[in-house]
Amino acid sequence: MAQLRVLPSLLLLISAAASSTSATNSEGEALHSLRTHLSDPTNVLQSWDPTLVNPCTWFHVTCNTQNRVIRLDLGSSNISGNLGPELGRLKHLMYLELYRNNFDGKIPEELGNLKNLISLDLFGNKLEGEIPKSFSKLKKLRFLRLNNNRLTGSIPRALTTLSSLRVFDVSNNDLCGTIPINGPFPNFSVQSFENNSKLNGPELQGLVPYDFGC
Repeated sequence: MAQLRVLPSLLLLISAAASSTSATNSEGEALHSLRTHLSDPTNVLQSWDPTLVNPCTWFHVTCNTQNRVIRLDLGSSNISGNLGPELGRLKHLMYLELYRNNFDGKIPEELGNLKNLISLDLFGNKLEGEIPKSFSKLKKLRFLRLNNNRLTGSIPRALTTLSSLRVFDVSNNDLCGTIPINGPFPNFSVQSFENNSKLNGPELQGLVPYDFGC
């Protein structure tokens, strides 16, 4: 009888392990898919082997105790190419560090799916287009650095709902319109917005917050 009671517990453990493996395989597939359209002249990503059980043994990838990817560190790695929507599949990601590379193209809207993200560092690349409005879904985000890119358009007013945001830097882009005055924005320094020739300063109190000047 004791053996019969042990059996369901064993099956539950096997099922949980299989579920965890499936999740990490999915994250590994997402990262490998991203790698396929990146240029990596110094072979920083050579350990990203899709035949391994999960990506937790890959360089520049950090996992938690459940083998879920929580950190991606590729800063200053001389990588170029587009950031694909695959990144949005890393649901447990907390830190995305892609600064000082040669990434170009638009920032994927899918990054707004990373609900656990605390830090997003994309500064020092060649990214174009607008700041995704989907970033407003990143309620745990504390650090957002997009400076020194080629971003255009206005600062999305939806970002004023990010009450956890402590650092915000969009300097040295080509943004336009006005700087929001609600939410965390009054706490950010002038330097966070400098060298955007079409950005006209804080919006005036009492006016409808719109993309003036864009």
